[in-house]
Amino acid sequence: MSFFTLSIGRLLRQSVTVAILMMSCLGFILPVSVAKAADAPAIAAAANIKFALDDIASQFKQQTGLSVRISYGSSGNFVTQIQHGAPFEMMLSADEFYIEQLQKSGYTQDAGVIYAIGRLALAAPKQSELILDPGLVGLAQFITDGKLIRFAIANPDHAPYGERAREILTNKGLWDEVQPKLILGENASQAAQFTISGSTQGGIVPLSLALAPQFTKLANYVIIPDDLYQPLYQRMALMPNASETTERFYQYLQSPQAQTILSEFGFNLPHTTEMHD
Repeated sequence: MSFFTLSIGRLLRQSVTVAILMMSCLGFILPVSVAKAADAPAIAAAANIKFALDDIASQFKQQTGLSVRISYGSSGNFVTQIQHGAPFEMMLSADEFYIEQLQKSGYTQDAGVIYAIGRLALAAPKQSELILDPGLVGLAQFITDGKLIRFAIANPDHAPYGERAREILTNKGLWDEVQPKLILGENASQAAQFTISGSTQGGIVPLSLALAPQFTKLANYVIIPDDLYQPLYQRMALMPNASETTERFYQYLQSPQAQTILSEFGFNLPHTTEMHD
């Protein structure tokens, strides 16, 4: 478990174990196959887009009869996997920086397109005493009162949503106080699961995951204003080995049907010109 900051003893280790079991049950961190067909192309996708992309892939199959296999994880880890030969035919990143990395190294066909703009939420389990508000005033008071014990974000070293969570906390002058209390998820979905599992008192998570029924049953959230962090331009690109099925899925993600689903899951949408650069 090298991807977590675990420095608070046996209780935290037990909480993490429970959280991982819950993640497996809810399908947050396990690679998801949209179809079992062996010839379905492999797609790498940022964890924050899981629920929206599952719906989009399902509609794609209904309309075309074609299937794709989607693995969810952190964008930074996928870059490393692709550079080491992972046979993905397409990547949907949580931040365009990672697609730019791949393009410069010749691992993509081109610069790709922005398919969505990510947003963040401050969330807490329903039993938490943390008061949620868009300006994080309640979190600041919670810290001042000495009540914050554990707080979840994605690992900022390789997860864009973790990077932005750190930026938000820094902008609010809370990073130094929160950092020793952090439980780091390897990706955004793990951070979201820690937030609802009871192993933390709150966390900063993707809005797209906070809107999911699996989340809202167990936690409350508020949307963090977009001006508190740099935009999360989520870019996707095809790999040189992309099949016709993958190319069609890439185009489908830019369709009005797919964009409607992304909007329903809390994403801001790119301008039309950005979609077709």
